[in-house]
Amino acid sequence: MGERKPDWLRVAVRPSPVADRVDGVLERLGLATVCRAARCPNLPTCWGAGTATFMILGEVCTRSCRFCAVAHGRPLPPDPKEPARLAQAAAELGLRYVVLTSVDRDDLPDGGAGHYAAAIRAVREAVPEARVEALVPDFGGDPEALAAVVAAQPHVLGHNLETVRRLTPTVRDRRAGYDRSLAVLARAKELAPDLVTKSSLLLGLGEAEEEVAGALADLRAARVDLVVLGQYLRPTPRELPVARYVPPEEFRRWEEVARGMGFRAVVSAPLARTSFRAAEAYAASR
Repeated sequence: MGERKPDWLRVAVRPSPVADRVDGVLERLGLATVCRAARCPNLPTCWGAGTATFMILGEVCTRSCRFCAVAHGRPLPPDPKEPARLAQAAAELGLRYVVLTSVDRDDLPDGGAGHYAAAIRAVREAVPEARVEALVPDFGGDPEALAAVVAAQPHVLGHNLETVRRLTPTVRDRRAGYDRSLAVLARAKELAPDLVTKSSLLLGLGEAEEEVAGALADLRAARVDLVVLGQYLRPTPRELPVARYVPPEEFRRWEEVARGMGFRAVVSAPLARTSFRAAEAYAASR
């Protein structure tokens, strides 16, 4: 099908004094956010509510997933001062909810887990009242790396399944895996039963309804608490084309289905992304 977006996906990102202030702090401290890099239309809403998503461990990924436009190749070594700068930004901006995500770092022995743990601890110490969500890669399936992140006590541990089982080899890098992702989520819950876990699915990649239902069931079997469903949008012509634009009423139906399966909170909308309404979803899960 063509790439013309339906009306429900046409959202203008308007100038925002709050966004300008956040940009100024981030530029001064040399920090990157997924919010700005992805040109997210939810940016003013999230930043205005005191939520921001930081991308740590650099901006070059060692993997090459076909739904993602992040540069891939050989990244630079992690910046040991980044956790302290993150904490300073969170404090200066008065953030209530901080999401930490990253590229995959298969070049590092621990996949970047130690850096994640340092960042979580730094933010929690600087802004004790803030909630910290770690949206992590799979760390190559290394259980010790995952344990290091869980030990830093994020309030939420997220890892995205991204798509249904059948499409995983087409959509994600060959080093990623459907069962590995489920294992990461299940293991996090085993390590800390009270930890809130989270995952997300992108719809519109060619999945069938029964496959979406199956993926949701698999996430619940891994004891995932929060789930986000959003529309896949092709970042550039190099990535996979959109197979279908899923209408808003279908997202509302999936929300009802997911709630019926026992998820503690569900965010399901065309423009929803993992960190969208993250604070509200966490509050609902508690």
